[in-house]
Amino acid sequence: MIGTLVNTASIVAGGLLGVLLGTKIKDHLKQTIVNGLGLFTLIYAVSLFLVTENPLIVLGSLVIGILIGEWWRIEDGLSWLGTRLEVKVNKGNGGAVGSARFIKGFLTATLLFVIGPMAILGSIQDGLTGDYNTLLIKSVLDGFTAMAFASTMGVGVLFSAVPVFIYQGTISLLAQQVQKVATPAMMNELSATGGVILAGLAISSILEIKKIRTGNFLPALLIAPLIVFLLSLI
Repeated sequence: MIGTLVNTASIVAGGLLGVLLGTKIKDHLKQTIVNGLGLFTLIYAVSLFLVTENPLIVLGSLVIGILIGEWWRIEDGLSWLGTRLEVKVNKGNGGAVGSARFIKGFLTATLLFVIGPMAILGSIQDGLTGDYNTLLIKSVLDGFTAMAFASTMGVGVLFSAVPVFIYQGTISLLAQQVQKVATPAMMNELSATGGVILAGLAISSILEIKKIRTGNFLPALLIAPLIVFLLSLI
């Protein structure tokens, strides 16, 4: 839960700073910082992969996970949810300009901070192993993003910290229950698989080098420890 608390605090702090600074933050500065964070995330993802004891388990988990993710169309589902929320926010606001601005800032930021592989992966790692490094990286990204959003969308961005805390905290608490039956080998392969997903996220969403449907990779996080368990029975 430490990672979730830090993540929540970073959103609030970034949002407050954004409200205070307004539009004074230069676009080129935002982009340069994001690029630096993207490179750091990519290198960290590689370090996660290096803990694997059997790369074939990671490969198998990814292949099976992607097949399941494509079958369930997870990425499309997340995109659909984002589109639906955006439509509702932008539809018929009448004369309540201030209220509409608050709601748009709140929902836009919530959507960005909650819907994504990093939130799920980081929360699972935090709950299972107590490793909250992924959530710390997400905290830096979210804090800077909250600052940028709040400078244009207002104070509503700060309140996105509430659903982020509930969502990530719930995943971490559920993961803690699984920890009772998890072995170090399972955690190593889960972390290594998560590293590949995190690298995809850095390349696709942060550095924007190539679009990768990382949402469809998420089932691999469940497949990796399952394969380790099945191999232990042989």
